[in-house]
Amino acid sequence: MSRAAGDPVKVGFVLLSNSRHPIPSTRIAALNMFPFLRAAHFEPHIVFEPEHSAERPDLDGLAPRIVAEGFRIVVFQKVHGASVEALARQLGEAGVRTVFCVCDVIDAGMAQATDATMAVTEFLKSLYPPALQQKIHVVHDGIEHPDMHQRGPSDRHGTRARPLRAVLVTSAELDRLAQIGSPPSWLSVTVVGRYANTPLQRLREIRWSLLAQQDRRARVETLAFLANRRIRCVAWDAARVYRQMLDADVGIIPIDAVEPADPAAAAPAWKVKSENRMSMKMGVGLPVVATPIPSYLPLVSQGENGFLARSRAQWIEYLDGLREPALRQRIGRQARESVLQRYSMQEQARLFIGVLDALTGKAGG
Repeated sequence: MSRAAGDPVKVGFVLLSNSRHPIPSTRIAALNMFPFLRAAHFEPHIVFEPEHSAERPDLDGLAPRIVAEGFRIVVFQKVHGASVEALARQLGEAGVRTVFCVCDVIDAGMAQATDATMAVTEFLKSLYPPALQQKIHVVHDGIEHPDMHQRGPSDRHGTRARPLRAVLVTSAELDRLAQIGSPPSWLSVTVVGRYANTPLQRLREIRWSLLAQQDRRARVETLAFLANRRIRCVAWDAARVYRQMLDADVGIIPIDAVEPADPAAAAPAWKVKSENRMSMKMGVGLPVVATPIPSYLPLVSQGENGFLARSRAQWIEYLDGLREPALRQRIGRQARESVLQRYSMQEQARLFIGVLDALTGKAGG
């Protein structure tokens, strides 16, 4: 495992998705970091990538190759499970340091099996057991395209004829607008999510969505969502999502933030979401209204660089206020300024590299 003085440190990445068609978390947490790692004298390589996204891959038999090829560190990008933990322990016994790099999963077993865990928010870090806290490091997601931003607000005042344009970016296939319900007549909403690209495929999606609704009320809400002419659903891709944000007047992130009935239950999915959707919208200069979930709270100074809405009445109040172009411009400008440095890829890379430096004994010179 020794290396000649001056040789870069080899870092292997076990990815959640394939690098030829990566999902956003693979791109943001791993692939975007490669140029920064190379500049910091690390040598990143992909040692495993699935054909299709897999959080619990079978990694049996991978340890000998990793050791033989001289890797000093292996980063597990969101993958977990028995096979992954076993590999982490095998590598540790062979002197290879390991990192669990994760956005919205709490896995104490992986944190125990690896030398360090990167969590994207302080709240996620706080959910790990006290005995593991010294191994948990906060490394925020980076804004991918800081050069893309709105040049100025539109002159729209939100009327029935020229509604205010809101954009909602999601990794899901939404069939309702949480908290908002039906948009008012002066608001249109574009949902960029996991939707089909062709009309025929979209019709099949709609049919399956309706069949999946067991509750009559839920089925009615889904039908109302699908039939609403002020709601448009488009398929996500890395270029389209920015086009939609740049064409919008405001960003929205409504979330069903329902606490579990059992206080001892695991944190619900909405509580462990990263701040990426918020920082991305703020980064392009959009004024954003969002549900106040833990990862969004540190980003928003209420009424200064965005709004956090706790009820439908507040949603309508804040969006109604943003019908004024001058307010949209002020909030959007302050939103962008507040996130550009803290959530930049450069800052993400600095924190990421700091974790790797500490594992190789380089930290502190």
